[in-house]
Parts: sequence; structure tokens; C-alpha cells
Amino acid sequence: MWTVVYIAPNRLVAESLQGILGNEGLLVMLRAIGLPHVGDASAVEILVPESEVDEALEILNSAVR
Repeated sequence: MWTVVYIAPNRLVAESLQGILGNEGLLVMLRAIGLPHVGDASAVEILVPESEVDEALEILNSAVR
């Protein structure tokens, strides 16, 4: 099961964080939320498999500071 670990304010931030998590060997999925006509400016959920949540949160806590 996939679990949301972070909600990025836009697709650019989400893709940057996806790259950081992916470089650490985690599987990452992005899912846009909000209004579809807003495009890349809408918020994006960052999801990882449930078994990788703790590791993803540690990485994100270091990256987002």
C-alpha cells in the first residue's frame, strides 16, 4: 500500500523531492491534488510504499530544512 509522506506545494518541488528519495533507492509515486486545470501549480502528494515510510520521512526531514 502506498502512503503519503509529504504534500509539495507544486510539481517542481515534488519532482525535486522525488529525485532525492529515488537517489536513496526508494520507490516514489506523485499524485496531483486539487483543481486539475491549475496544472503544475497545484499541490502534489508524494507517496512511498508503506514499508519505506520511516526512511522517507528521515530523508525528507533532512532535505526540507
